Amino acid sequence: MAVVSTRPASSADLPRLCALLAGGRQTAAVPTGLLAQAVAHGLVQVAETEGTLVGCAAAETPSPGHVRLFAVAVRAGMRRRGIASLLLEEMLERIPHRHPAERPMISAVVAVTEREAARFLLATGFIGTRMLRNGADTEPQIQYQHKVRVEYVDPDARHLVPIADLEQLAGSLAAPDQAVTALVTLAGEPAFEIARFERDDPASLQSGEAAAGIAFSGSLLAAITFILGFALTSSRFPDDVRLLLIGATFSTMLSLIVYASASGELARIRANSFGRTMKWGNVLSEYGGVLPLVISLPVTYAQVSGNPWTTMVLAAALSAAIIGYERSEFSIARRFDRTRLDLGLMTLTAVSPSAGAALVTAGVVTWPWTAVLALTLAARVWLCLLRQGPEAGIPEHRRQWQIRA
Repeated sequence: MAVVSTRPASSADLPRLCALLAGGRQTAAVPTGLLAQAVAHGLVQVAETEGTLVGCAAAETPSPGHVRLFAVAVRAGMRRRGIASLLLEEMLERIPHRHPAERPMISAVVAVTEREAARFLLATGFIGTRMLRNGADTEPQIQYQHKVRVEYVDPDARHLVPIADLEQLAGSLAAPDQAVTALVTLAGEPAFEIARFERDDPASLQSGEAAAGIAFSGSLLAAITFILGFALTSSRFPDDVRLLLIGATFSTMLSLIVYASASGELARIRANSFGRTMKWGNVLSEYGGVLPLVISLPVTYAQVSGNPWTTMVLAAALSAAIIGYERSEFSIARRFDRTRLDLGLMTLTAVSPSAGAALVTAGVVTWPWTAVLALTLAARVWLCLLRQGPEAGIPEHRRQWQIRA
């Protein structure tokens, strides 16, 4: 079998591209000017074997946020080998976009009767979203859209429409939540499978997440201030631990403000930076609030009980709990890429309860321990906020959208 190689097209390929498209199954001839413009913008991918052009995929950019696929062709005798799918995949990867999470919409328009083209698009991640009619004498077309985010199909809301039944097909695709998802055979004739998609409301989902963050930070702030009140009234409480709790109070208050800012961002629909704002709130509340509170508990217990054995058992249990939490899927650290530095800082955080309790029980100065802990948590905050990307599955930037009254 001949080896197939792929590459971006150049202006020297235009004559061969035109010949390939003219011999392919195109519903209309592709204008040479459009093809040349697509080549100039790097939106044409070609496949070759032994110096012969055997396939191509071409697109145009009507607007910065929209790419339209206008040609996919493979030479006869080379089809059914995955060449078209490979070309399309490589071309989509090369499409420029401002942010990794904000890919442009990719569409294609195909005549209803072009079954091979429809089958190819549906097999490569496209769905048919609407039916287009340019006039009574022209053949109806279907616009296909490549899905860039996950949506869920209602398994109990699917039906079949024969291709020949244009009125029923137009009626089915008139609903905004229904789309063509497959090309099947019904009673020996081709038919489209129409599925209903369950629509999510991003504003409602994000509002719920912001409200949960505000409630969590509020409860955390109440717990920290309670411990801080005890620390300030106890003459035996180490001053450095008091400062640690004061810092935790400030960080938790700051996270509460950040969560409120995220809620305001949703209400005003301004910069659409909800993901980035929530990342700040999540990191500050965990590394600046939760962990300092948990780590200070053995120290507080040591001052109240005066029992070194139960204090160390509690400290060891909390260290083990922190390790288990850090390794679980619920940890903030699991949402970011981990490095050796992250693992080292995580280890220091986990041993801090045992180390702090041991120092307090032994009556040793705890300033060095507090300084190391504060620097460790500050380094983790710095890594998550300034050195690493967005949280897994939560893009920092979203497409521009608004709520209409």
